[in-house]
Amino acid sequence: MPERLWEDDQMCFACGTKNPAGLHLQFTPEGEQGLRCEYVPGKIYQSFKDVVHGGFIGLLLDEVIVNLPWLRSKLLVVTAELTLRLYHPAPVEQLLIITACYDGEPRGRLVRIKGEVRLADGTLIAAARAKCMKVRGGKRT
Repeated sequence: MPERLWEDDQMCFACGTKNPAGLHLQFTPEGEQGLRCEYVPGKIYQSFKDVVHGGFIGLLLDEVIVNLPWLRSKLLVVTAELTLRLYHPAPVEQLLIITACYDGEPRGRLVRIKGEVRLADGTLIAAARAKCMKVRGGKRT
């Protein structure tokens, strides 16, 4: 199978600036090697009444995880495996703080990253560990 060209056209649902239906997530550095994102999910992202859907929490974590190597090291990766653990329901319309950091040193094409979602008061909502693969031939605009 020929190697795919990975190109960012800014239409990503999570962070794309050109996607009119997207979340338009923005990231800031966190500490020496981490990345942070803040988001307030509305009721349109709920599962049970006033609780954010667990899959949406996974999307937020996946997005900060794959953006960490790019924004901190200009290294383009895709998620190969994501393990998510939900600890506490996330209430809708409250600030979520999503962070990611490296989980050890990269080995070959494999980059391990971990992330968390917390409320502003520090309550742990979810944690994830990911195995990401470096990709070649990618470009971001």
